[in-house]
Amino acid sequence: MFSKILIANRGEIAVRIIRACKEMGIITVAVFSEADRDALHVSLADESICIGPARVQDSYLNMTAILSAAVETKAQAIHPGYGLLSENARFAELCEKCNITFIGPSSRLISLLGDKDQAKRTMREAGVPVVPGCDLVPDVETAKREAEKIGFPLLVKARAGGGGRGIRLVRSSDEVEKAFLASSAEAELAFGDGSCYMERFLKPVKHIEVQVLCDHHGHVICLGERDCSIQRKNQKLLEESPSPFVTPELREKMMEAAADVARAVHYDNVGTIEFLVDKDRHFYFMEMNTRLQVEHPVTELVTGIDLVKWQIRSAAGLELPFEQKDIVLRGNSIECRINAEDPSHGFAPSCGKISLLHIPGGPWIRFDTALYQDYVVPPYYDSLLGKLIVCAQTREEAIRKMRAALCELVIEGVNHTADLHLDLLEDPRFRDGTYTTDFMEKRG
Repeated sequence: MFSKILIANRGEIAVRIIRACKEMGIITVAVFSEADRDALHVSLADESICIGPARVQDSYLNMTAILSAAVETKAQAIHPGYGLLSENARFAELCEKCNITFIGPSSRLISLLGDKDQAKRTMREAGVPVVPGCDLVPDVETAKREAEKIGFPLLVKARAGGGGRGIRLVRSSDEVEKAFLASSAEAELAFGDGSCYMERFLKPVKHIEVQVLCDHHGHVICLGERDCSIQRKNQKLLEESPSPFVTPELREKMMEAAADVARAVHYDNVGTIEFLVDKDRHFYFMEMNTRLQVEHPVTELVTGIDLVKWQIRSAAGLELPFEQKDIVLRGNSIECRINAEDPSHGFAPSCGKISLLHIPGGPWIRFDTALYQDYVVPPYYDSLLGKLIVCAQTREEAIRKMRAALCELVIEGVNHTADLHLDLLEDPRFRDGTYTTDFMEKRG
């Protein structure tokens, strides 16, 4: 087992990883930008080191600075969290060359599955259903020809990255050129790779993902599914497990497909296979995320398995001590992402000093955050303030518990989305579980 781990991230996920390490008796090293000098993860870690100025490209995406910090502090492993460098194959490869363990899959797997075009071809070969579409399109003229074959509406999608970037909806042939060029340009800017492919736009659909946990010994465990269909501009807002739409039969089929995906590429560590599910409960592989997900707590609460600890153990070469038959989903869990945004003004980002903070308490209520009284939310990074997660025996009870927790949550000093979530929980489509990925679009 590792004796010292460097956390190459910030915010609530850095705090989450530090807590897991402390419980495991592992020394932690925090890296931080000049803007995060007073951040909670810096004070919680055993050691900390500044890696650059506020701009994310100069700090949290600065591979050389992060690796230098790991070498200087004699860290044996690096945990990338989510976002930032967590799915960067080059960074994982550099860790391997520096004899530092990257807590995640190998650089080979990140490269294979991060290329969404290649990943879909791999899934087709493994017999996993995929959304109809085409391989990479090199230019506008090819895009136009392939679009006519696929049919409209369709999506132009970047093969690299995530978070909704590099995706454009195309409703007719007149929109192909503009969408292709815009998607490619955005992907080039965000990920350094402007390559795009296209696929049929399925609607209405559910966005259902299956959590997998694998080790170096060939064991593949599926930890149930999460319903992530409530999204805004391809960014998830609320997640729950299990999905109210997924039947036991569908769950079994999806977990079998997810296990086939993991085995097909000899996957190791934590990963998430994302599917689109249509109204007839036909499912299609969309992509695989080779990292910890923001929404991992809902799976932890219904399975009782600490995913961060098992990420670390798996990376250290430990064998999973349980089998698929040992995994039992108990209760219902819901997560609301509390973002520093103003829903009444087009979700404009907000920043400033936290003048008052009260975190809800009670059984089976969890708030993953890096906030504290008088903390100044900086304008340089993503808007996530924290994740409010609840668990209860039934879905109805979980909804009531979440409403109570949201009403108790107090964050003053910045605009945030807690009241929006209260409205979402009361929507009839959420209550009956029929909501789909166009939920926010239909709300207006």
